[in-house]
Amino acid sequence: MRCSFGLAALAALASSTYGRVYYEETFSDPASLDTFIATEARSDLGAIKLSKGKWFSDDENSIGLQVSEDARFYAYSAKLNRPFNTKGKDFIVQFTVKYEQDIDCGGAYLKLLPPTLDPAKFDGESEYEVMFGPDICGSTNRRVHAIINYNGTNNQIDKVVQPRGDQLTHQYTFWVKPDKTFEIRIDNKVQEEGKIEEFWKVLPEKQVADPDAKKPEEWVDGPAMIEDPEDEKPEDWVDGPETVPDTEAQKPEDWDDDMDGDWEAPVVANPEYKGEWKPRMIKNPEYQGEWSAPLIDNPNYEDDEDLAVFNIGYIGLDVWTVKSGTIFDNILITDDIDYASQFGNSTWADYVEKEIEVKKAIDEEEAEKLEAERKVKEEERKAKEEAEKEKAEDADELDENDDVKVDAAEPVEEKAEDESVEKKAEDESDEEKAEDESDEEKAEDESDEEKAEDEAVEESIVEDEEVIENQEEVDEEK
Repeated sequence: MRCSFGLAALAALASSTYGRVYYEETFSDPASLDTFIATEARSDLGAIKLSKGKWFSDDENSIGLQVSEDARFYAYSAKLNRPFNTKGKDFIVQFTVKYEQDIDCGGAYLKLLPPTLDPAKFDGESEYEVMFGPDICGSTNRRVHAIINYNGTNNQIDKVVQPRGDQLTHQYTFWVKPDKTFEIRIDNKVQEEGKIEEFWKVLPEKQVADPDAKKPEEWVDGPAMIEDPEDEKPEDWVDGPETVPDTEAQKPEDWDDDMDGDWEAPVVANPEYKGEWKPRMIKNPEYQGEWSAPLIDNPNYEDDEDLAVFNIGYIGLDVWTVKSGTIFDNILITDDIDYASQFGNSTWADYVEKEIEVKKAIDEEEAEKLEAERKVKEEERKAKEEAEKEKAEDADELDENDDVKVDAAEPVEEKAEDESVEKKAEDESDEEKAEDESDEEKAEDESDEEKAEDEAVEESIVEDEEVIENQEEVDEEK
């Protein structure tokens, strides 16, 4: 964010009243982006730009450094105004982060690098003094990193501080004090505080178990509970049997002892049975608990005055993000917590309410837009359903009309079929009649032929008889 006049006055006041500012960047100057040098260690870096985002609280105050490309690594570094060795001083790093894109997976932390850094070779393996800021990936992998380098080893804070994952601007502050205590704040509220050596495992334990100690022979480490030796079983206690014969059962009338054997009553649960008796349990008066060796001062422990002392020359942006849009702003490194508070108020706190109002208005506008789109889709859906319903009704009506036409055509078709059947029957009758006449004529012809044949035979017989008679007459004359 930027607020040129107010920050100028604050900077002037800081030079006379507050401690020293080693780095301060509000991105009020368009040339400020040029102070962040891209590494040459890799060629697939995402681009950075100055942006106030899609929504903002103030046209001038909201501009910050934005990572602008999806699924990219970012490795940029900027030199401090002067190197900062924190020995004997308060050390404060503070900046704001706006996850405008509704973050799903991406870091928004800063690395504080030694003065010996070569910006051209800066990458994820480069040595750093402190790494601080939010890191979010999914719904469960979320934390505010607070990593400090001690004797060449990076050490993460033992406690998990939850970051803010909404789309508003939030301020993160890490304050390490000369007495080797610390505070982590989010939006000016303390999230964790305490001694460095209790939250980071950087020094040996002050006390350890005495390796020469042995458990005394009379030490009783169990059991913790024992049976009461004075407890006695009540005289009326029934601990068996669990079942008894049913006194109300009767032998069936049709039971035959010779055939069925001796009859025995069925068993039922013993109503007086109370189970196995056991004495009540009491605390073992001799129990001393699990034995552990007494603690003694660790001979290997040595306090280190340089614990949490950092030597810083550069600030580095070394993150990966899936979805672009994160905005870094109001970066401050100082040795004065009061100045850090004043700086945070003038660049962030004074604009919080306005940003919330702007975001709320945008969300309401977006909700109205989505509701309007939903209504349009709902109307389209209803219109489509109505059209399909009408089409189906028209189809049903057409089917009904076709059925009526079919019903009307059925008598005509039946009459035509009947006439066709009658005509076919008449034709068949005529054919049968013709066949019968043909058969009669054929029979008559056959009869005439047979008659002619018979007449011819008779004539032949007569002729033969005449020949015989003539022969007989000739014979007589002879």
